[in-house]
Amino acid sequence: MWIKKTYSIILVLCCMIFSCKGKIENDKQAIKIGTKKVDKLPYYNTSDFTPSWLPTDNELKKFHKIPDFKFKNQLGEEITYNDLRGHIYVANFFFTTCPSICAQLTSNMHILQDVYAKNDEIKFISHSVFPSYDTVEVLQKYGELHDVNPKKWYLVTGDEKEIYNLAREAYFADETYKQTNDKNGFVHTENLILIDKQGHIRGVYKGTSYQEIERIQRHIEILKREYSG
Repeated sequence: MWIKKTYSIILVLCCMIFSCKGKIENDKQAIKIGTKKVDKLPYYNTSDFTPSWLPTDNELKKFHKIPDFKFKNQLGEEITYNDLRGHIYVANFFFTTCPSICAQLTSNMHILQDVYAKNDEIKFISHSVFPSYDTVEVLQKYGELHDVNPKKWYLVTGDEKEIYNLAREAYFADETYKQTNDKNGFVHTENLILIDKQGHIRGVYKGTSYQEIERIQRHIEILKREYSG
């Protein structure tokens, strides 16, 4: 009886050991998969940001792109999409009197500006969603205060309707509009949007998070490798 009971205990312990070993191996595999190095970025074609992976050339021709636009930057210069064509760039929406998230957005965009200060392949653009106040002069002072390089990072103002339409229809940046479809609402978003050299959206990030700024840097490097072949 004692021998039978001892055998049963040993059998249970063996099962537990093998079960734990199997779980550890599965956990290791899960960790390996979860931390797998990303070497490609998806394309985002719709406002719900459903990723599209490796579309064919024909599919890509029909994919959503940032359309042309025309605004004034902090130096009073005309800025159009042609100034960004052929560049990898990060876009966002802000206003200079914003007391909350915009300050953090600007601070984190500045980190990216410093990282890529000597890389002409990378640019940045911040669109004011309060253009009636954010004139060229106001943007110039704001840029000087925050050490913005006007040749690399455009702070732009212009027609409010055009800016809002660009935010909603081109960059898919207005989360509230997606839910309400109310064009009278105020655009206020913490998103940073990564755009490739052909004008496709390749990444969307919470711009107030430093971890997301690190992720943008990793993704920019992936795009750079994509274009270097």
